[in-house]
Amino acid sequence: MPVSLASPSLSLLDSWSEAVTEFGDVHIDGAGLDRGQAADRAACESFIAKAQMYADPGATLPEGHVACDYFWIVDDGEVVGFIAFRRELNEWLRGYGGHIGYSVRPSRRRQGIARAALDLVLDRARAQGYDRVMLTCDDTNIGSYRTIESAGGSLDDVIDGSAAGINRMRRYWVSL
Repeated sequence: MPVSLASPSLSLLDSWSEAVTEFGDVHIDGAGLDRGQAADRAACESFIAKAQMYADPGATLPEGHVACDYFWIVDDGEVVGFIAFRRELNEWLRGYGGHIGYSVRPSRRRQGIARAALDLVLDRARAQGYDRVMLTCDDTNIGSYRTIESAGGSLDDVIDGSAAGINRMRRYWVSL
């Protein structure tokens, strides 16, 4: 079974919990979770409610947040990563986050999963009428920038993220 995107669901609770736990105490790009967040049923239920709210075009979101579609990347029934499509860019996303953020659990990296999931989200963006989307990655994240470039990403620039407390960032545009 090829890689697919799943809406967050309690039916994948155990696999989601294993994936979140595998990342440890780091930020998980595209997961919509706080660093070091618990990976139990209550946390999963809370995240599912959050994902539903952010997907609702009429929802009132917290200050500085934008509408977003969160997906779990699934391979053969196992949650192997996370990907989010932010439907607009605010100032912070324009500078550092982009439209799409993603992460693949450490044990499943270097298997083409990120590229497959990115292709699926790019297809969705194209179907929703976007003509281009921005992606960013840490300047030292070779795997991520190769994934973005292989999906047609064109490097716009590399910026110093120290003012935002982050590393140098590569900013790409992918034409759809």
